[in-house]
Amino acid sequence: MAYKGSGGAAVRQAVNFLGVSVLSGVVLAGIALPVVGAMGLGVKDTAEGFDELPGELKQPTLSQASHILDVNGGEIATVFSRDRTIVDLKDISPTMQQAIIAIEDDRFYEHGAVDLKGILRALTKNAESGEVSEGASTLTQQYVKNVFVEEAGDDAGAVAQATKQTLGRKIKELKYSIQLEEELGKKKILENYLNITFFGQQAYGVEAAAKRYFSKSAKDLNLTESALLAGVVQSPSRFDPINDEHEAKKRRNMVLQRMYEVGDISKREVEEAKKKPLGLKVSKAKNGCITAVDGAGFFCDYVREIFLSDPTFGKSKKARAKRWNEGGLTIKTTLDPKAQKSAQAAANNHVNASDPVAAAVTLVEPGTGKIRAMAQSRPYGFGKSETVINYSVDDAMGGGAGYQPGSTFKPITAAAALEKGISPAKVYPSPYEMPWPDMTNCAGETLRDPGTVPNESESEKGPYYMTEAMKMSVNTYFVSLEADTGLCDVTKMARSLGIKERASGEELGVGASFTLGVNEVSPLTMASAYAAFANRGVYCAPRAIESVRDAQGKKVRAPGPDCKRAMTEKTADTINAMLKGVVDFGTGQQAGLSDRASAGKTGTTDFRYAAWFVGYTPNMSAAVWMGDPEHKRKMIDITIGGKYYPKVYGADGPAPIWRDAVSGALEGKPDPDFVDIKLPEPEKPKSKGKPKNKEKDKEDREPDISLPGDITDGGTPGGRNKGRD
Repeated sequence: MAYKGSGGAAVRQAVNFLGVSVLSGVVLAGIALPVVGAMGLGVKDTAEGFDELPGELKQPTLSQASHILDVNGGEIATVFSRDRTIVDLKDISPTMQQAIIAIEDDRFYEHGAVDLKGILRALTKNAESGEVSEGASTLTQQYVKNVFVEEAGDDAGAVAQATKQTLGRKIKELKYSIQLEEELGKKKILENYLNITFFGQQAYGVEAAAKRYFSKSAKDLNLTESALLAGVVQSPSRFDPINDEHEAKKRRNMVLQRMYEVGDISKREVEEAKKKPLGLKVSKAKNGCITAVDGAGFFCDYVREIFLSDPTFGKSKKARAKRWNEGGLTIKTTLDPKAQKSAQAAANNHVNASDPVAAAVTLVEPGTGKIRAMAQSRPYGFGKSETVINYSVDDAMGGGAGYQPGSTFKPITAAAALEKGISPAKVYPSPYEMPWPDMTNCAGETLRDPGTVPNESESEKGPYYMTEAMKMSVNTYFVSLEADTGLCDVTKMARSLGIKERASGEELGVGASFTLGVNEVSPLTMASAYAAFANRGVYCAPRAIESVRDAQGKKVRAPGPDCKRAMTEKTADTINAMLKGVVDFGTGQQAGLSDRASAGKTGTTDFRYAAWFVGYTPNMSAAVWMGDPEHKRKMIDITIGGKYYPKVYGADGPAPIWRDAVSGALEGKPDPDFVDIKLPEPEKPKSKGKPKNKEKDKEDREPDISLPGDITDGGTPGGRNKGRD
């Protein structure tokens, strides 16, 4: 029965009356309810309620799985709130279509929205048995019920209400079924039904079910496989073939028998099919970033955080969350699988998951901001020696409170000084120890800090000029340089390089010790900042997403590059030359690459809570952090990755990890050089003491010292500072 054409309204009225009349009495036997009369309701009242229902059924966007891909199109992970892949009816095997109709609604193509003949049959059987042994809902009505369930989402209360056996719900199903039969037609209803229905084992829709139980597509299901899936629908838990093979086989054979009775298969086919085993080839549900390979789970999680926080994907947090949960997205990311594999191997080779400290490695491409790798020594997960905290990113993006970067901050002060016109030949006395100079912040306030700042040892004293001070990481030089440059200009340079706040989301603490790296930041932030040096002064905000397409393959707007000039090319080229000297002759020699130009800076904090190496080539920037994420374990007298360290420094802990990660990531790729410039000699002759041990990195010998400007109070002078190199 179809309701199309000019007579549709009249037919609809007749069906309304007949359908409600039946629902008012005999049909309720099929849902174990007393007749309407016993409830004090009449047909007239029910029919009026029927007419008052909204005229249109709002069909929800079905939640599907989304696929997160690397830059080459390889799958990083599949994520879903409901594992579903919508397919056209032509992509569902004919035997699957026949099986579901045979067992659920064998007169589907013959009746309209309500099967009166089926109702009477169900009523008779239920009356004979004295219980509800057979229902009378059509596939269309079942589809409508599933729409209500889909709209309820994961709200248990809403799901219970949507499936509650009430007269009101049955009447709603009836009216909306009439509407859908008119609007969609039988084949579209069958397609929708097979895509929305739950098949157990986290599989929604027949395509996901075929993948789950038989590791194949729905279009390739054979007779026995189709019968099994059709049988599961009635009770996914009772007829679960994975957990109860006996019950599942009984139900499958019942479906096969019904297919024979309605003429879909021959007697020989049904007899042979019933003898066959279930033939399961189960593929476990792989949902979420925990399934990502090569340690890419943290990057995968970062992609999710980007999607949920970026207004490009929705005006409100609620809108973005709804879009993510609906899924069906194909998200192509910036992750380079070769770089990721190299970064993860480097972390694992130097730091064990069970070690008392951890390491994080982040690689960013200069000029684009594209994140090419994000790895750490502790795997993504909830087990022992695992974590879901992404040590590479800020707290708001799934990370922690960050880590003080120590002397890796000094090049930022140098860049601000060069931009102000201070020459790299500038010489300061740089004594072993000096009082903190007065500083003026951007609000014009003069900051006077008590105490002194020392260098490594009394034998190490200036004068020094900028190039040499950078190579040897001289504290007193950079504090003097900061004072002359102006604290405001140094903080502005930091912000122009993406260091706008602490990793915790709090404001930067601004004080005299700012240049010594006292503000907690993330490896991603530092890798992106240094990428601006490699990119000759242009900073690009980090990017994780290349493109997004929806379930129909339509391109979804995604955030594009966000690049701006932070310093002149001359300033960047000068910093590159200085930091190249750090790697070639200074504290970062263990990070040097044998086959390509590289530059970088080590950093170590007070009490060895953290050690860093941040460096770059012209085509790759990377930051490596090592330490205790909880800031409790000092890296003194410690074994990491099977190697004993009296003390851990940026030069001997993170630097080798950086070298291995970057060399593997760039293997076979172009090896451009930095712009060759000659750094000026010091402004005047100088004399200084010789280091006690020329073979040992200067940074690696610096003692723990007390510095002012404890950043826990937002930069108020005074207190113990734990963020020096």
